[in-house]
Amino acid sequence: MTVSTPAPRLLLRGAPSDREMDAFCVQYAPRAPGHPAVRDLLRLLSEVPEDGLEPRLEWVERWIHWMRERIPAHGLTEGDDSALSPANSRLSLLVRVLEGESALRVSVTRLVAGVCAGSRGLKLFAQVGLSAGNGFFSELTDRFVRGVLPAPPEPGKLSELLLRLFPVPEDAEWLGALSPMLLARLTALVGEPPPPEPTPSARVRGDLMDALLLLGVQVAGLGLAEDVRDRTPEMSFRASPFLRLRLVCDAVLARDGAQEALADLVRGVEDCRGVVRTVTRHLEDSGVSVDLVYRLERIQRGLDRMEAIARVLGAPRGEPRWREALALLSDLLEYAHADRSVRALVRRNSRLMARKIIERTGNTGEHYITSTTAEFHHMVHSASGGGLVAAVAVALKFLLTGLSLAPFFAGLFVALNYAGGFVMMQLLGFTLATKQPSMTASTLAAAVGEDAGPDGGSRRMERLAALVPRITRSQLAAILGNLGCVLPVAVALALGFQLLKGHAYLTEQQARHVVETLHPWKSATLFYAALTGVMLWVSSVAAGWFENFIVYRRLPEALAHHRVLRGLFGVTGARRVADALMHHAAGVGGGVTLGVLLAVMPGVGGFFGVPLDVRHVTFSFGALAFAGCALGPSAVLEPGFLAAAAGVLVVGVVNFGVSFALALGVALRARDVPLRDGARFLGAVFLRFLRNPLPFLLPPRDEPVPGGTQAQVVPLAGPPGT
Repeated sequence: MTVSTPAPRLLLRGAPSDREMDAFCVQYAPRAPGHPAVRDLLRLLSEVPEDGLEPRLEWVERWIHWMRERIPAHGLTEGDDSALSPANSRLSLLVRVLEGESALRVSVTRLVAGVCAGSRGLKLFAQVGLSAGNGFFSELTDRFVRGVLPAPPEPGKLSELLLRLFPVPEDAEWLGALSPMLLARLTALVGEPPPPEPTPSARVRGDLMDALLLLGVQVAGLGLAEDVRDRTPEMSFRASPFLRLRLVCDAVLARDGAQEALADLVRGVEDCRGVVRTVTRHLEDSGVSVDLVYRLERIQRGLDRMEAIARVLGAPRGEPRWREALALLSDLLEYAHADRSVRALVRRNSRLMARKIIERTGNTGEHYITSTTAEFHHMVHSASGGGLVAAVAVALKFLLTGLSLAPFFAGLFVALNYAGGFVMMQLLGFTLATKQPSMTASTLAAAVGEDAGPDGGSRRMERLAALVPRITRSQLAAILGNLGCVLPVAVALALGFQLLKGHAYLTEQQARHVVETLHPWKSATLFYAALTGVMLWVSSVAAGWFENFIVYRRLPEALAHHRVLRGLFGVTGARRVADALMHHAAGVGGGVTLGVLLAVMPGVGGFFGVPLDVRHVTFSFGALAFAGCALGPSAVLEPGFLAAAAGVLVVGVVNFGVSFALALGVALRARDVPLRDGARFLGAVFLRFLRNPLPFLLPPRDEPVPGGTQAQVVPLAGPPGT
């Protein structure tokens, strides 16, 4: 039997000799004595600096680099450790070496004590991921400046050391995968320096306690702000859990992190979360601002950080504490990288803002969904009124473009024409079919996003099976009303003008130009139709934003109590003005936005030398009707004119499809619904349509409304109609 010779105890302060290197490798990695990682570890341990914070930090950086090397780790482990990951295999090797080499262990212990003594973790635990900006825009500016200007080194802060050791966001996953058991063994070896130096664990524990107190002060200040308190009127100031949070943190500090005090802290954090949830729910009724959403996010993150620190402080020493610490450090690393990203800030804070605006758009979309046969017929009549206004707007547009006006005034008058038509539709309760898809998509996304429980899929499918046919029927009713009315009204206007003036409303050149521009494949009609679909979606977002602005600023209440309005119209009249503003805010805001976009887009394209134009199905159909009257009955049967008529149908499909797809995608994302889930449910609904298409086109007689509630339909002077 061969007896292995134990390696000599190393007392190295320089580079190890070949004999010492070979003996070291045989002793600590007998299955792979030639492994490069073993030799690199000995060189690393033999070069531990004696003093100086910066040299010690450089050594720690080299150690992490050794841990991260992409060299296969087979042969570095012993016994049951053979299944460890490469990083944990190297960590296991380091632990075995320090257990066997007292001289190396002493030098590493001094290094760890020196790094902890010269560094402070308050910023790491209390500020990373919880920026001190007062609002969204100030934080956005600060991040942009920090990204452009170089940052001064701060070696005494653990927050900078964390980014120095782990420079990419993906390192957070690697850090979280380290073994708590091995780290506990390593801490037991190098975490107790000789007296009188303080132990690293005591230093870190003190930083955690300080961070807990600082977070309590910051979160309490944010939670007691006026706009937060205004959204919890049922709670008195003295009863606010944010006011008690500071007292609970003081108790934790006074009792040195006792379990009872930490349990009280966790309960206080949960009470504060309840207030945040209440405020978030009230955003729908009280309106939402970017700064308020940003501060609510800061409160939520601060509470999460306090709870994570409490778990670390309350965990037993050893492996359980390291498990909590690794979870905290992994999150801190993710937040540290996110703190430097302008994109992360905008994405995180715009999500809830987008959700609230989308929800308002979805509420407006409810008015476009019919249930019964009577409501279906009412939608047709309402859309017929929209077609009448659209035909008049088309006639005025031809008149305005024929005037010799400067480009600014030409665009201004066309914008006023479009916007005025949309506002008139809104005030009269008429419907424009192309505005429906972007509105109803938010309502559909709400149905997809609800019921996330185990039986949520079946409930969602039931809702979609009832909701989608109602949406498609309502859309069909609006299309029939718009196109069915714009054609006869446009023909009547053209023939009436020709009867009075003796010549057609359009010249032959203008009419043929209209026909050519609507040809589906000999012009850029498809692209222009898609661009118009984007504008339709943008106008729906503007509608939700404007309504949110009205609600957040409480303009209806202000108008209802305005002295001038009360003097002119009386108390009841002022209230009616306020109600009208609230009632028509979304429709007017979206209509004005769409009118301006339709008018200015060709001018913007011409300014940059890009031939841009718009193709709106209702206006295109009205323009084609005017062109047909100018060219005569025989020209209507020509292939070019028939192709233009087919192009109008294609324009309608593209208008609806693009605006609906954009609105549905944004709404699903705002509600945290994966797009694949939305696509799966819509696919199932499409299969249902193929099996039984009739309910998607016509309402069954006396169809009961799902849930016992009836969708509101736009009366002639009712909710948003454009």
